[in-house]
Amino acid sequence: MKLFSIGLNLFSPRAFLLLTMPEVADIEQLPVPQARAGEPAAWDALFRRYQMPLYVYVFELISDEQAALDLVQETFIAASRHIPGLRDDTKFGSWLFGIAHQKCVQHWRKRREILFDEISEPPDEFEDGPDELLIRREQEAGFMNLLEQLPPPQRAVLLLHFVEDFSIEEISRITETPAGTVKSRLHYARKSFRKLLEMKNETAA
Repeated sequence: MKLFSIGLNLFSPRAFLLLTMPEVADIEQLPVPQARAGEPAAWDALFRRYQMPLYVYVFELISDEQAALDLVQETFIAASRHIPGLRDDTKFGSWLFGIAHQKCVQHWRKRREILFDEISEPPDEFEDGPDELLIRREQEAGFMNLLEQLPPPQRAVLLLHFVEDFSIEEISRITETPAGTVKSRLHYARKSFRKLLEMKNETAA
């Protein structure tokens, strides 16, 4: 059975930042039960909803356009095979990103590179404030450019938390790492990002 009747849009991943997500983005409207039943139209709807968010995430981690396209396709193929094991339909998005994340890890392992190394324990206090990073609509292009300069572990959590709006618990499930490690990576990612932003502002001054 052919599940996907449409192809992945081949425009720049950063163009996604200027898009408005379609109405199908609402959890209540996601046709997950129909997809589980094998309905191609349901999978097409899910593909339209998640193709670009997944592509942005994967591309920013592996920096290879063609490989990112391939991994997104592989993610949906794997999802179509394993969706019977999804217990909570409302977690379809984080479950799908988890598959994509593991595809990225496998891609890097094939290249004999380490993607997600361990870092020190999280601080006692963790403040969640995307506004501190000045991530606003008019600054998203600059955000993505600075993001590329961060180590992959920090890049991943920033993308998932501030761009895709996943919670700490969801990111923990996606990356298969403890919530404490996710908090730690976010803490150091924000610290590194702030330093990069200060350097950028000093250069522009």
